[in-house]
Amino acid sequence: MTRIGQSDLDILPLSLGGNVFGWTADRDTSFAVLDAFHAGGGDFIDTADGYSAWVPGNSGGESETLIGEWLASRKPADVVIATKVSTHPDFRGLSASNVRAAAEASLSRLGVEAIDLYYAHFDDPETPLEETVGAFADLVRDGLVRHVAVSNYTAERIREWISLAQSSGAALPVAVQPHYNLVHRTEVESEIVPVAEEFGLSLVPYYALASGFLTGKYRTPDAAGSSPRAGTAAKLATPAGLALIDALEEVGAAHDASIASTALAWLRRQPTVAAPIASASKPEQVADLLASARLELSDDEVARLSAAAQS
Repeated sequence: MTRIGQSDLDILPLSLGGNVFGWTADRDTSFAVLDAFHAGGGDFIDTADGYSAWVPGNSGGESETLIGEWLASRKPADVVIATKVSTHPDFRGLSASNVRAAAEASLSRLGVEAIDLYYAHFDDPETPLEETVGAFADLVRDGLVRHVAVSNYTAERIREWISLAQSSGAALPVAVQPHYNLVHRTEVESEIVPVAEEFGLSLVPYYALASGFLTGKYRTPDAAGSSPRAGTAAKLATPAGLALIDALEEVGAAHDASIASTALAWLRRQPTVAAPIASASKPEQVADLLASARLELSDDEVARLSAAAQS
C-alpha cells in the first residue's frame, strides 16, 4: 500500500480512471470494470465532474453518476474516491460559489458523505487564487472534502497555492495530478517533481499509458482505426516510440508482464509518484493494470526504460 502525500489515504499504487464511464463504457461495462478492479484489490478511483460532457447527448457528471450507482449497489469497503472541479458545463471555473456548488453536486452524484480527494482540475486565471484556496479550505472545514489536491497547475502556481494556504491556516494540498508517462516527461521531472519533493506531495499522473500507446497496440500511424481515443496514441508510433515499445516488451518478458503493466510499473517507480491513473473500457483489461501495482522492476530495468524513452 502507498500513502498519498501527507494524508491518511492508503491505497494500492494504481488509480482506476473514470473518464471512460459513460463514454466508451456503458453502465453495464462500467460496473464490470469496477467490479474487476475492486475484486483484484484496487481501491482508488479517479473521476471528474466534467466527465463525460464532450460526448454528444451527455451533459457532464455521467462518470460520477455511474460510480455512485456502483458504490450504492456494491457497498465496497475502504474505497478512495477522487474527483475534480472546474470543467462541468454548469460549474466552470474556481470561484468560491462555484467550487461549493460543484462539490455539492458531485457529492449527490457519487452518493458519498465526503469526497476523499478533491482536485482543482485546471487553474482559473479569472479567479484570485486566494479565493479558490479559501473555498477548498471551507469544504474541508465543513466536512464535504477530506483532502485537497491540484491538477494541471504549474510549479509556480502550486507554490503560490501552498504559500496562501500556509499563511491562512488552510488545508494544504496533498497531491498533484500531471500529464506524465514514459513519452511525456521533461516538464514534470524538471519542474513539478521538485515542488512535490519539497512539500511532501504525491503525484497521481494521468495519461499514464499515453492514450493507449504504451500498451503496444498502436505500432503504425494508421492503427487507431475508428477508435475515439486512439488517434493520439497512433501518432506516437515513430521509430523512437517503437523502440521504446520494444524495450518495454523485453523488460516485461523477464517478469511475464505485459507492455502496459511494465510502463505503469516504471511510472510508479519515479520520485513522488503514488499511483498512476489508467482506465479500462473492458473488464478484461483490468488485470494488466492491477498487475502493474505489484510488478517490481530492478534499478537497471528502470534505467534502461528511462534511457529508451529519451532516445
